[in-house]
Amino acid sequence: MPTLAFTFPGQGSQTVGMGKAFHDASKPARLVFEQANDALGFDLTRLVFEGPQAELTLTANTQPAVLTASVAAAAACSERGLQPAVVAGHSLGEYSALVVAGALDFAQAVRVVRKRGQFMQDAVPVSTGAMAAIMGVELPVVEQLCADAAQGEVLGVANINSPLQIVIAGHRKAVERAVVLAGERGGKKSVLLPVSAPFHCALMAPAAERLRAELEAITVRAPGVPVVRNVDGGVSRRADEITAALLRQVASPVRWTDCVRRMAADGVDLFLEVGPGRVLTGLVRRIVDGAKGIAIEDPTGLEKALASMGTA
Repeated sequence: MPTLAFTFPGQGSQTVGMGKAFHDASKPARLVFEQANDALGFDLTRLVFEGPQAELTLTANTQPAVLTASVAAAAACSERGLQPAVVAGHSLGEYSALVVAGALDFAQAVRVVRKRGQFMQDAVPVSTGAMAAIMGVELPVVEQLCADAAQGEVLGVANINSPLQIVIAGHRKAVERAVVLAGERGGKKSVLLPVSAPFHCALMAPAAERLRAELEAITVRAPGVPVVRNVDGGVSRRADEITAALLRQVASPVRWTDCVRRMAADGVDLFLEVGPGRVLTGLVRRIVDGAKGIAIEDPTGLEKALASMGTA
């Protein structure tokens, strides 16, 4: 039997209708959506399934929506006997990982991430910040071009998604200067991203401070399976490691390349992307040669995963 990792997507994976097939096919998945509605005090399920897209894309809605769709997908996996040996999530997805590992209560987590989304949106005035994907150059080159393009403004690495796909974030003008520099220094394609705020950079420090009180007010337990952390690629096995890592994560780079390499080094040979989208499945293949990944965003993906293990 392969050693399974569950990986969970972050903001940007949201689409109207995500999770509906699991909601309709799986009672445990349906209960997750109902729990989210109760915890938030409004009909999140209707927003997720019917939109409008513009409302779903608001950060304070996106974060609980993606968390709910991901945890519902994991519930459907569990119903069919799929259990991970280790979990990790990209940015917001780390909360999904912690819920599925048993470290966070889902109802508490869905309320926290709604506030997290609002805090992150509020941290920087609209249009003041930006993010860009820098393609085709390695991390040291990106770090240097950030230093050269900053010119006194905030600019830094936000996501290390794969060795040659690195996202930067900071003040808009600084990000725009970095995109130009990247082209001059060998970048294949560098583009501004359609995001509402510059996540995972120093401009998010006020959001982290506001989030502290929310995280300190909820129950955190030791995870039932190891959770690989975004901030350093290390592994959380104790309750007292989790809150600090989530607070650091808000204004620190997501070191996804390190997370995937750590799981592979620890023996993972099948990466299941649980929740909306297929982004992480593509990244796994770019990070680890020969790695096998399957996206489980609907029951068809779940059947494919089960078939690949010979347990369908």
